[in-house]
Formats: sequence, structure tokens, C-alpha cells
Amino acid sequence: MIGITAKANKTAGYMTDKKDSVQTKSMDVSVPEHSVIDEVVWVVGDEPIMKSDVEQMRLQGEMEGMKWGGNPDCRIPEQIAVQKLFLHQAALDSIEVTESDIAQTVEQQINYWINSAGSREKLEEYQGKSLSQIRSDLHDDVKNSKMIQQMKRKIMSDVTVTPADVRRYFKNLPEDSIPFVPTEVEVEILVKKPRIPQSEINRVKDQLRSFTDRVTKGETSFSTLARLYSEDPGSARQGGEMDYAGRGTLDPAFASVAFNLTDPKKISKIVESEFGYHIIQLVDKRGDKVKVRHILLKPKVSAEDLNKALGRLDSIATDIKEGKFTFEAACSYLSEDKDTRNNHGLMAYTDNQTGKITSRFQMKDLPTEVASVVNTMKVGEISAPFKMVDHRGKTVAAIIKLINRIDGHRAKITEDFQTMQEVVMQKESEKKLHDWVVNKIKNTYVRMNDRYKGCDFEYQGWIR
Repeated sequence: MIGITAKANKTAGYMTDKKDSVQTKSMDVSVPEHSVIDEVVWVVGDEPIMKSDVEQMRLQGEMEGMKWGGNPDCRIPEQIAVQKLFLHQAALDSIEVTESDIAQTVEQQINYWINSAGSREKLEEYQGKSLSQIRSDLHDDVKNSKMIQQMKRKIMSDVTVTPADVRRYFKNLPEDSIPFVPTEVEVEILVKKPRIPQSEINRVKDQLRSFTDRVTKGETSFSTLARLYSEDPGSARQGGEMDYAGRGTLDPAFASVAFNLTDPKKISKIVESEFGYHIIQLVDKRGDKVKVRHILLKPKVSAEDLNKALGRLDSIATDIKEGKFTFEAACSYLSEDKDTRNNHGLMAYTDNQTGKITSRFQMKDLPTEVASVVNTMKVGEISAPFKMVDHRGKTVAAIIKLINRIDGHRAKITEDFQTMQEVVMQKESEKKLHDWVVNKIKNTYVRMNDRYKGCDFEYQGWIR
């Protein structure tokens, strides 16, 4: 064990292959036991793993409900050690990540933690740090995590799986080991947006004008008003501040105004986007990206106007059932959902894991209100009108038609080849990564505290 009084006292040396000539120096500071506030528990190459690093990962794991797959006292430092192997290789391969990607992930993680803890104050109390300190500490962790992900993808890039590999893998598997494919559905949707009276639009605009006046007069800050009133949950907690964004990633009307701002002290005119009405303040410009803060307000839909939209859909559904026109034709000409209108109402989404666009939804991937209605329908049936909140946060009226339902089942090679191929690809990728780590351990200097030498590690070769 190396007792130290600050993290600055690290083991010096080089992360290197054993075949290279390496000199490893260490700094031992002799201090009384009671004054030791941290210690080096492992050294991987020239990188120390501190006891505080292990405790921090344990704390994060508790917040996220992580399972360690073994004794946490052994698996946590091992996991940190493996991360250092990937990071070292990423540095050698000149892998980089952008600051905008890091900042976006940091804010997403902090928002998740705030929701889990219950409030910003409870999160700060739980971690014993201010939110700005948490954000600062998280920056390097997120950067490292993204570099590790890219390094893993590079290592796995040449993994391929043939149809013969898939058939061979599943040939002798017991039935209960074959993956279960959840129920999938295909749905068409016709949407009508309730009319918003001009008086409600004027109310929203007047409120935004009052915000601009208050900030201009110095009565309060834009950030404070955003936290209190903005209806954009993704940015309100950050005082309305958004991450650096390119023109193509923003609503066109919003982008047009945001990219024309030049004075951070000025507030934009009121902007109408597909999400509602905004006022915008410039934070910074960097190349072809802009960073702004904004306040979003959404006009409220009255019960009367919502009922009118539901009634209109009820009449359309009746006409379809009477054979006056098809559901698909009605979607193309009458639906006010631009995302599905040009596809005859067929809903689709992008799979987060594969990046592929599909019309087949698992129930968990459907909007909550749609899933609730689909659950009671038969194939070919048209639903009664219902209200829902769309992905832009607006209340709309909708009817749906269930096009197809594939009940949950054990995967079959003739029907679910892609699902089965992905299982085999995942297995082969995990094996490639595991073998890479084991080989890297063999060629890397490793030293650990004696108390870890009785551990049952996931990877072989740590103990020498």
C-alpha cells in the first residue's frame, strides 16, 4: 500500500508493453496512518487507481442501480483498470471527442441524477458538492467514457457474422436460451391539432414581452426567468441554456433568429417554432455552431377546442368505416402530423442501438397514449378519437389504425434472422473485446494492493 496525502503523489512511469524497457519510479511519502486521506490501490502502466476513484464509482453505481457481476470490492477497481487500458490505446490511436458532445452528455447525466435524487439540492447533499463542482468532475469522466466507446467500436469494427454462423450458434441451444422477441405492432396515425384562439397566442406573446422588459430593465436575469417559466424541460434547469448547435439541428425559424444574434446583452424578437413561442439570448458563437439560452412558452389548448378536434376525427372515422375513403388517404390529405402524413400515416422510429428506421414498434417504444389504445385493438381496426401529447410537447387529437401485430415469441431463423444475427454479433464482439483486454493485460505493467490478490476477477492475468 502506498499512503499519500494528495492525489498529486502518483506513480510515475509509462504505460507500455513488457517487451519495451521501462523504468518505474514511485514516490512514497511517510506519514502517520491517521493522516492518510487517499491511497493508490492499483497501478496500471503509469496510471494509478486511487481508493477515492473506487469509492466514486461505487457511489455512482448506487445512484444508477448498477450490477457489478461479482464482489464490488474486486470488480470496481478491475473495471477502472480495464478503462485505463482502453484509454491508453485511444490516446495512441489519436481518438478524440468534441466538447459539444461532452457537454450535452454531462447535462443529460446531471438531469437524470436530479430526477433520481428528487431535486438539485438533494443531489448536492448526496454527493457533498455543488452542482458546478459535480458538472466539472463529470466532464473528464464523460470524455473518457466517450473515448472508450470509440476505442471499443474500433476494436470490434472487423467483427462479422455470416448466416452460417447464426445457424451454427442457435442449432444446439435449448429453447429457453433462444431470445424472446417481444410483441411488435405497426400503426398508422391521423392527427388533428386543436385550434388555438388568437387571444391565447396574444397572452403568450405578452408574457414573453414582459420577460424581455424585466431583463432589459435589470430587474432580473434571463436565466432566472427561464428556470421559473420556460416550458422546455431540457434547458429550463440550465437557465434556458442549450448546448452548441449547428443550424441543421434546430427548428428552421428558431435557427434563423439564433444565428443572426450578435449581442449577448440583447434579447431576440418573439420566434414561433413548431414547439411554441420563444425569446432567445446569445451566449456564444463557435465556428458554424451557436450557443443560446431561450424561454419557451406554449399556448394552452382549451377543453372546448380539444373536443372540437376530437369530434372532427370522429366524423372522419365514420366516413372511413362507411367506405367513402381509406384511412391511408385520409392521413395523406387530412392529417396535421408532418412526420407521418407523407407516409400515409405509418408511424416509424429510429432504433437507438442499431440506428435503423423501422415501422415495427415494441409496445415500450410507442407513445404512451398510443400504446394504451393499441393494446385493446384488433388488426385492421380503427380506434375512437383520443388526446395525446406529441413529441413536440403539444396536445393533439388522434385516431389510429392497427396495421399489424406480431405476438411475442421465441426467435425463429426464418422470421427473425436479424434479431438472431444481432445476438451472435453481440457475442462475437464481447469475445473480441475480452480477448483484447486479456492480451493487453499480459503486456502491461500491473501492480495492486495485496488485499486484491485473492479476488475472482473477470479477466485473467492481473495477478502475477
